[in-house]
Amino acid sequence: MNLLELSEQEIVRRGSLEEMRKMGIDPYPAALYPVDAYTTEIKEVFSDDAPRREVCIAGRIMSRRIMGKASFMELQDSRGRIQVYISRDELCPDENKDLYNIVFKKLLDIGDFVGVKGYVFRTQTGEISVHAESLTVLGKSLRPLPIVKVKDGVTYDAFDDPELRYRRRYVDLVVNDKVKDIFIKRTKVFNSMRGYFNEHGYMEVETPILQSIPGGAAARPFITHHNALDIPLYLRIADELYLKRLIVGGFEGVYEFSKNFRNEGMDRTHNPEFTCMEIYVAYKDYNWMMDFTEKMLERICLDVNGTTEVKVGDNVISFKAPFKRITMIDSIKEHTGIDITGMDEVQLREVAGKLGIEVDETMGKGKLIDEIFGEKCEGNYIQPTFIIDYPIEMSPLTKRHRNNPELTERFELMVNGKELANAYSELNDPIDQYERFVEQMRLAEKGDDEAMIIDKDFIRALEYGMPPTSGMGIGMDRLVMLMTGQTTIQEVLLFPQMRPEKTQARDKAEAYTAIGVPEEWVAPLQKAGFMTVGQLAGANPGKLFQDLCGLNKKFKLELKNPTQDDIKAWIAAVEEK
Repeated sequence: MNLLELSEQEIVRRGSLEEMRKMGIDPYPAALYPVDAYTTEIKEVFSDDAPRREVCIAGRIMSRRIMGKASFMELQDSRGRIQVYISRDELCPDENKDLYNIVFKKLLDIGDFVGVKGYVFRTQTGEISVHAESLTVLGKSLRPLPIVKVKDGVTYDAFDDPELRYRRRYVDLVVNDKVKDIFIKRTKVFNSMRGYFNEHGYMEVETPILQSIPGGAAARPFITHHNALDIPLYLRIADELYLKRLIVGGFEGVYEFSKNFRNEGMDRTHNPEFTCMEIYVAYKDYNWMMDFTEKMLERICLDVNGTTEVKVGDNVISFKAPFKRITMIDSIKEHTGIDITGMDEVQLREVAGKLGIEVDETMGKGKLIDEIFGEKCEGNYIQPTFIIDYPIEMSPLTKRHRNNPELTERFELMVNGKELANAYSELNDPIDQYERFVEQMRLAEKGDDEAMIIDKDFIRALEYGMPPTSGMGIGMDRLVMLMTGQTTIQEVLLFPQMRPEKTQARDKAEAYTAIGVPEEWVAPLQKAGFMTVGQLAGANPGKLFQDLCGLNKKFKLELKNPTQDDIKAWIAAVEEK
């Protein structure tokens, strides 16, 4: 790496790295370090009356208070932080005090990994600490961490810019303690749900991510190409059709936590790569699934938070079962005053127009109803509410309602104004399913790029016979948002999708040498702020001369300084172009 591309702190740290190596210290040792204790556990079990406890801990240096012959540092491991007391003469009992005087005081930095062996004690101020008897360098940090300070409950110099936090999640996790708690709870959510399913005897499975037909949902897929087979493939938008094939094959209940991919927009609740759980259980219907789902969510909330209530923004949401239930048509009537029962496509367009909802010619009845509900109803459901009995045009994979053939046995669970779960009494009539697929293809021909493609193999599977089945899908990222009180999906994804990082445009060396700049002076010129040749136009020759000479001296480049006449010539060459 070019020295001029580094900050002053980065240069100093690289210098410390080399000094360690000259002293015979490997800043990146390969050997196992025998950690046998963690910060939080040390504090939890400490007793002033207990025998002295020897411990071996490891982690990052997060702060230091360097004094004369004794100093303190704060060590952070995967569980928390603890103070470490370091005495020069105890750390270095012989005449050589370099480990303390040079390594600890001068060459180690905040962010470095070290190992400490010593014993636990309570300081005179009452703080449980580790008294170091040995210190081992385990990893040198070459970039400085943001220094977040907390005093009297007030945070200073916080690392809180969302763009930086999501792009550099590794830094976010180190310096913002509460961030790690979100992802610990995320794992608890998955473990609780998995345990609930396993207790009911259902089996976790895996289905393909690369699919020849993107089925199971209405969404725009990502497309790739398989070179060996010379065919297009799609990243899955859902795993529904494969899981149903397993019900055909004889499994009673199967579920999968799947990574799904949809080539659509990004916002506070959508990421193009997301995690979904889908479960299918034979001989059940959507009424059973509603009971099953509300009991599951109540349990997850208790497992994760110790209560059935969570606070999200200004809303306190209760996951105490049972949840409210209302039909989609009744919901639209309740929030708009309009009964859409029996309306055709033309009438629905008129309703959308009256309500000020934008629609286009590609939308069929299903999409029109979905737009009306989404715009006028969905956001009103803060407490968990099952929206049930969807019009058939909205649900191409769902069984017709047993009492009304214009509707389907489907529910969506709304929480905090957003869909959390989607479930059906699954369509197992292969003839009906084929006709629904054909209708979806008609919508695709009209321009609906989210319409489903006919999956002929899935139809063939249904023709072998599928028992009555209920299925349910739940957005795991949104569920984690709710269980952790977060309002954006980026907060619950370790590495959310980001736009490409912006980099400052810079000319290549050839552009500078073309106006007479020696190649070795290109990097110093760019360090001085002239990232492109055009930026030299109008520059002050005297100031630029001083800046370049200063960089030459500061970074010990040992270059022959240009003259002011040389610099004037560079500037003139640019201005003449």
